[in-house]
Amino acid sequence: MGKQFLYVFLALIAMQTINAQTRGNKLGYIDMEYILQNVPDYTEAKIQLEQKAQKWKSEIDAKKIEINKLKEALKAEKALLTKELIDERETEISFLENENLDYQQKRFGANGDLIIQKSVLVKPIQDQVFTAVQDIAERLKYDFIFDKTSDLTMLFAAKRFDISDQVLRVLNRTEKREQLTKKQQKEAEERESKEDALDDNPALAERQKLLDDKKAAREKVLEDRKLLQEQKKKEFDDKRKQIQADREAKKNGTVSANVKKEDAPTSLTKNNEAAAIADDVKQNQAEARAKTLEDRKKVLEDRKKILEERRKKILDEREAARKAKEEKLKEKTNNN
Repeated sequence: MGKQFLYVFLALIAMQTINAQTRGNKLGYIDMEYILQNVPDYTEAKIQLEQKAQKWKSEIDAKKIEINKLKEALKAEKALLTKELIDERETEISFLENENLDYQQKRFGANGDLIIQKSVLVKPIQDQVFTAVQDIAERLKYDFIFDKTSDLTMLFAAKRFDISDQVLRVLNRTEKREQLTKKQQKEAEERESKEDALDDNPALAERQKLLDDKKAAREKVLEDRKLLQEQKKKEFDDKRKQIQADREAKKNGTVSANVKKEDAPTSLTKNNEAAAIADDVKQNQAEARAKTLEDRKKVLEDRKKILEERRKKILDEREAARKAKEEKLKEKTNNN
């Protein structure tokens, strides 16, 4: 009885160890370039820095053109100049070339103004990103978070491990919160809680993304339909105004006999236009229904795919746990 209890106890310990091992480490990564490109302050400052760099480059190019002109002039007049004058001009050209190289190094060198100002520009945002990453890692229990744009070689990285958008949300929250009233802050906190819940559950986040895409597609169809109806209505109103103007002209006797004859089928034309508008509306409704059905089908397929992947992952984990348990028991049996 004691031996059986001991075996059961050891088996439970082994199962817990296997579960801890199969859980593995939680990994994530960020794309610093993507984050910087979506921070408005950085984008604006980067444009200003690029304008400065372009100005420096233009100054260097203008100086090179001036030096080349001096070289060409010396080459053309060399036969008429004394040795002292040639040496003097060559010394001046050499001095100007060295001066231009020094200026180029000062602006674009390894420790030049461009590199220094880039570092000054990026440093505050990098600090904010690192703080945001630490908050996300602690809240969502990440073990490791890498920077995709660093020297670390990433041969493959699945998109589901990318937390760059989460970092951007944290940065935007910090910036916007300073400009909100208390009521707006409370609403923002509730919205942030929902976003954090989606971050905690990737499957739920994927489902929410599909629903948002579907909603956006439906809104676009409705917007296109509304624009088309407004365009048709405008054309109809313009045509009606034109007909009224023709009638007024006819009443005043300022139109020709041919125009009078053309005014006869006005009601028929109006009916044809109304029928055409109705056909367009029906066609747009049919297209919208077809689009909605297609979007619904895609959502169901994506949901099925997610469930299938989850089921496969669970089966793989169970199989790995079973094999590990068998190995453990086999090793224990051999030791006994």
